[in-house]
Amino acid sequence: MHVQVYHSHEIQAWEARWFDQQNSSFGLMQQVAWLITQRLQTLFSQQLSQNQLKIQNIAIWCGTGNNAGDGYCLAKYLQQLGYQVTVFAAPLGHSEDLDQAMQLAKDNQVNIQQGFEQHQQFDCHIDALFGIGLNRVLNEEWQAVIEKFNQQTGLKIAIDVPSGLHANTGQSLPIAVKADWTYSVLGLKAGLLTGQGREYAGKIDVISAIPPDAELQSLAQLATTKICLPPRKAFGHKGSYGHVLVVGGHAEMGGAVMMAAESAFSAGAGKVTVVCHQKHHAAILARSPNIMLRDINELSDETIQNLLDQVDAISLGMGLGRDVWAEQQFLKWFSKINLTTHLHVVLDADALWFLALHPIKVNAQTYLTPHSGEAAKLLNCSVSEIETDRIAAIYQLKEKYAGQWVLKGSGSLTLEQQLLWICSAGNAGMGTGGMGDVLAGMIASLKAQFSDQISLHDIVTLHALAGDHLAQQGQRGLQAHHMSEAVYYVVNYAA
Repeated sequence: MHVQVYHSHEIQAWEARWFDQQNSSFGLMQQVAWLITQRLQTLFSQQLSQNQLKIQNIAIWCGTGNNAGDGYCLAKYLQQLGYQVTVFAAPLGHSEDLDQAMQLAKDNQVNIQQGFEQHQQFDCHIDALFGIGLNRVLNEEWQAVIEKFNQQTGLKIAIDVPSGLHANTGQSLPIAVKADWTYSVLGLKAGLLTGQGREYAGKIDVISAIPPDAELQSLAQLATTKICLPPRKAFGHKGSYGHVLVVGGHAEMGGAVMMAAESAFSAGAGKVTVVCHQKHHAAILARSPNIMLRDINELSDETIQNLLDQVDAISLGMGLGRDVWAEQQFLKWFSKINLTTHLHVVLDADALWFLALHPIKVNAQTYLTPHSGEAAKLLNCSVSEIETDRIAAIYQLKEKYAGQWVLKGSGSLTLEQQLLWICSAGNAGMGTGGMGDVLAGMIASLKAQFSDQISLHDIVTLHALAGDHLAQQGQRGLQAHHMSEAVYYVVNYAA
């Protein structure tokens, strides 16, 4: 069973149905706080066993909504367990539950101070300022409060969603609490997992306080990192494991096709042919003599069709360029590719640029892999518009062009067969030139080998896991041309 990811409106409707069944909203607030208290006890004990800071003095920052109510209840339980708790409180709203929660804290001698001026250090700061309902840009006063929170030393915990982070898009509004841990109440919210969310959420734990009901609908699923590839047959040969064609390589850009082809081989393809400008052939053979080569300028329409008939998957666009020659090549190849139904087709890099200029719906076995800049070109909008709502963007891409999509970036999104998946693997070190070329080669390779037996989101995860393997010694300076060995490792580790 895959982990489900929800839109905030779905969580709120789920809560409302729970309350309609005569369950207490204040009771749920207390239950959530008690469950978080138990998680915090475990976390604090782990900190101590690892010779990290002993947690004793705790500051809880409370706003004016239900999230603050969770904070007040949490203050009560932590105080009862012997921690020294201080609540820094915004002026109260008009919620009966919130008033009850504050009274609970007062009855247990919790120190409650109005405002957010602090004159002592705390071992832990807990964010209970805003919950999942925040969808507006914060005013300067609240921005200053969150900035002050982030400046504090000690462990930082967020209840439900780091305050200032949009629960559904993962965008800061325009500043957000930067937490070490986030305890996501009831279920996972998409904004914790994609866009900027991973930067602010830290480690995530779900507080499952009520049972799912029949009406609950997820927005996406979290892609598993446990991927099992079928073992190879003892009688297999190079023809058993797919033939990948990599097409690109403008006269001035030879590295991209090289990295795509090498990753295709490392992911297990039986044969790989690169079609590129002839000037790159010597360099490619010097690195990988097992790659077969064709000169892109010497291929007739008939020869191209013969090649397409012989291969199982094609990756088009890496290093193709964006000049007149490149556009002619794209149109020549794509007109044939989109009519060849047996092929698995990966469109990446400059192929996406030209698809935006010549928009057409692609077939179901076409996998398109833009980053936010390429997605903006495809949708004729700005990069900031893509990043403001990445989930909306990937649905717009599929609506306009059909096919199956990967929107690369932190928490990469995959939309295939009408299901949305979020990748939880990968790291910031992968933000370097050539990583997309490696992914394009892997998709072509694994689809050539397994066709529909492997999902697109599993391939995206394998690519991310390879990046994590490569980054074990550090993220800074990680280079895409080193990915081949990591790809080789993860596809065998997964077998």
